[in-house]
Amino acid sequence: MQHSDIAKRGLVLLGCGKMGSAMLEGWLAGGVPPGSVWINDPNPSDWVQGQGINLNADLPADPAIVLVAVKPQIMRDALPSLARLGNGTTLFLSVAAGITIATFEKMLGTDTPVIRSIPNTPAAVKQGITAIIGNARVTEAQMQDAETLLSAIGQTVRLETEDQMDAVTGLSGSGPAYVFHMIECMAHAGEAQGLAPDLAMTLAKATVAGAGALAMQSDDTPSQLRVNVTSPNGTTQAGLDVLMNEDTGLPRLMADTIDAAAKRSKDLANG
Repeated sequence: MQHSDIAKRGLVLLGCGKMGSAMLEGWLAGGVPPGSVWINDPNPSDWVQGQGINLNADLPADPAIVLVAVKPQIMRDALPSLARLGNGTTLFLSVAAGITIATFEKMLGTDTPVIRSIPNTPAAVKQGITAIIGNARVTEAQMQDAETLLSAIGQTVRLETEDQMDAVTGLSGSGPAYVFHMIECMAHAGEAQGLAPDLAMTLAKATVAGAGALAMQSDDTPSQLRVNVTSPNGTTQAGLDVLMNEDTGLPRLMADTIDAAAKRSKDLANG
């Protein structure tokens, strides 16, 4: 792997649930040797057990990266077992929500290289987006290593400050759930107009997925794409007049939604 000695020093996963497994699958497919991967997980899946990795075995003395993928509530019990790897050259890369860099430094030592990241659930189908921020001990080569590892599950973006993590959590971290609910609402609205439930859901899923793909692939902005499909006084315009109403429509509702999620993220981090 470019800029990395993972194959020589080893890669450790603390926790290997859905997110960890999605990343592991991408790494193995990308050429990371199974024998260079250590997984510490009390309930590994059958798939994980069949990959030829080091499972719940003694960890290497100086791994290149420890990826922390356990649930936040388990973190404070699990992380102290790795404290001997702190204050060295081992990079700790966290995909756990709500756990600050300061918390890692307190548990592992202030000289520990730590990168905090927020992926989202489309990572399971390699369509995620992950925001990352590192502390002062992280080198550019380690940032690039982290981006290479996380590219197995989609895009990565770098943040300027850790404070931005709460906004990222509210937007892209929690955002897939907002879109899933929109699909539900569109399907139910289609049913109310006389469509069979299965047909309404098929149309809603494909419409959202197709619009997202078009937004990603088109050179036009989402605003321009919206204009492109909106004929004056047509059907789309009639719908948008409701959806874009500044008082009762989507703009205020989405702002309130993301604000509530970001505030909760801040509360959890401070709690």
